[in-house]
Amino acid sequence: MNIVTVCGMGFGTSLILKMAVDDILTKNRISANVEACDLGSIKGKVADLVISTSELKSELEGLNFNVVFVKNAIDKKDIEDKLLEAMKNFK
Repeated sequence: MNIVTVCGMGFGTSLILKMAVDDILTKNRISANVEACDLGSIKGKVADLVISTSELKSELEGLNFNVVFVKNAIDKKDIEDKLLEAMKNFK
């Protein structure tokens, strides 16, 4: 499974999200490739799941990805809940 975390510039929020997702996957013994990227590069990525903040919803909704939007990139509980729920579709 390929998961891409996205933010506007690719080195702030997306890295925070990536670290959270890596921790959540490890905790739940789930194997996946997680990559952080910027909004402009996401169109060229292959991803089973994209995770970003709700601020980028309008930019990401029209793309052909399964997207999870979180309100706060440091709310690990929210990220975990939404990530695990979205991953149920891939089992």
